[in-house]
This record gives sequence, structure tokens and C-alpha cells, in this order.
Amino acid sequence: MQHADSGTARRTDDDVPPARHLRTVTGPLPVSAVRGPALAHEHLVLDLDRAGEGAAVLDADRHGAAVVAELAALREEYGLGLVVELTCRGMGRHPQALARISAQSGVPVVAATGWYYEPFHPAELDGASVEELTATLVKEIDDGFGDTGIRPGVLGEIGSHGDTPTDPETRALLASAHAAVATGLSVATHAQLGRGALAQLELLTGAGLPPHRISLGHQDLLDTPTVHRELAASGAYVAFDTVGKESYQSDTTRLRLLLALVEAGHADRVLLSCDISRHAYLRSEGGQGYGYLFRSFLPRVRAAGVGEDLIDLMTRRNPLRFLTGADTKENH
Repeated sequence: MQHADSGTARRTDDDVPPARHLRTVTGPLPVSAVRGPALAHEHLVLDLDRAGEGAAVLDADRHGAAVVAELAALREEYGLGLVVELTCRGMGRHPQALARISAQSGVPVVAATGWYYEPFHPAELDGASVEELTATLVKEIDDGFGDTGIRPGVLGEIGSHGDTPTDPETRALLASAHAAVATGLSVATHAQLGRGALAQLELLTGAGLPPHRISLGHQDLLDTPTVHRELAASGAYVAFDTVGKESYQSDTTRLRLLLALVEAGHADRVLLSCDISRHAYLRSEGGQGYGYLFRSFLPRVRAAGVGEDLIDLMTRRNPLRFLTGADTKENH
């Protein structure tokens, strides 16, 4: 497969029609099979521990059963229909464990490829060109994770920190855009504390990726409604994906920011999730858990006057449109 770079022809959006199936860790899944809400940015297995304290860890063996129990309960109580799992290269990704968690919980899971932000970059980025990084991603998308037979269904969470990506982060973002254009997948980003999303969007679209194939991460941590409106007006998705992480941002502020975006007419560009990224966040350890969005935050959204159709749009139809490349407001 030819991948896009500065010297090759890029596919246009019309060349890559919306997918009818999602790539999940247990195989292709018809879009129509997802009848309940999705969590658009989560981690089920990861290891971001750099200090040796073991906090930023979700270990497949130690925590897998608790993760399965939470997801299964959410499927039963809220109809949880999909988890987009954005643990990528260098973050302790474990595709086989994701497949086990999905099979045991009954909740489909989409896995990711790409690179997080620079402090967590593996050595493979050192000195690698955009073209070389693109080839790495396209191979993994086409051939799967090693010999597991499991293939990623999204690129993410592609990271940067600060208002402008560093050189390695820029190369990772450009490679992700080129790989997305070449394969038809979408790109979800990590904007550290919500900053730098406009720069990410400029890089990704400049590389030929249509805005509706892009989700800009952690925007609920940025108390700047004008930026949210600008991102949404471009056609990109605005991820309010750290719901419940009150130590980073109060949910009162999150709610205000979300309502401002909805009132501006951009509910069709919102993605919602909790970004569970350490074992202390699990319900079994006293944390808010994956279900905090459904259990605590969405009732406040409803109480503020947002109707069920818009709730379904933000929690089900939008994630499916983002993943498949459908750029319409129609139900799936």
C-alpha cells in the first residue's frame, strides 16, 4: 500500500468512503451492532510508570479482572456498546489482554497505534524520518500487532505538550496523518492539559487528513470556549475525555464548557469519556471508574436541559462517525 508523504499522491476524502465495520480486538464489528453508548478515550491496560511507584499502571494480571467486571456491569446497566482504547506504542500496550477483556466483558474494544507525547516516546523515534515512521504505522495497521492477528482500528493517542509540538512530536503527528490518509483510519490526539490542539489540527490537516477524521484530546482541561468553537467549526471532534478527573478540572467547569459548545450548535463534534489511566481510578479501588460519565456526569448534563437525542449523538453516533469517517449527522 502506498502511504502519503511529501513526495507521493494523497488520497482525497472521496477516495476513502466511510467504513461499514469497526476494527475491534476480536474482529470486524458492523457499525449497526453498536446500539449503546461508547467511551471514546479509555485505557484498559497500560504502563506509564517512570518513577517506579506503580501508580500510572493498569496491569493485565493484577487489574484485568476488575476492568472486566466494570465493563460488564456498564454493559448491563447502561448498554455500553464500545470502548476506544488509546494505549499506543510505548505506553504498555497489550493487544492480547485487550482481546481477553473484551471477550470476557462482552464489550467490543478498538485498539490503537501511534505514539504518545515526547516524555514517553520509545527509542524507535530517535532520528526516524516522517516517512519511516509512517511506514511503521501502516505496516502495523495492515498486518496487525506482531503475530497476534489483532489490528488497530484508530491512531491515538498521538501526543504533544505545550502550545507547539516538539520536533519528535511533530514527526509522530505527521506520520499519523499520512498513515491515516493511506489506510482510512482516524486520529485521536493527546493535547497535554488541553493545550496545543490548534497546532495539532494545523499539522494533521496540512498533511491531508480531513478534519472530521481528527479528535483533539483533553479539551475539557482548557477553559477557553473560543478554542473549542474554532476546533468544532473546522469539522474536527472536540474531546471532553477526562470527565471525573476533578484534580485536573472541576466537573462544574467541564459542564459549563460542554454546555457552551452545545449551545453554539456543535453537539455533533463532541466526544465524551473518562480517560481511566491508573489503577486507583478503578471502582474496586475506590475510584470513579469507567462508568462515572454515565453515573454522575450525564445526569448533570440532562438536568441542564440537554435532551436524549443529543446525549445519544455525543455518546454513540459521534464516536461511530469519528471512527468510520462518516461526516453526516445521520443515525447509524
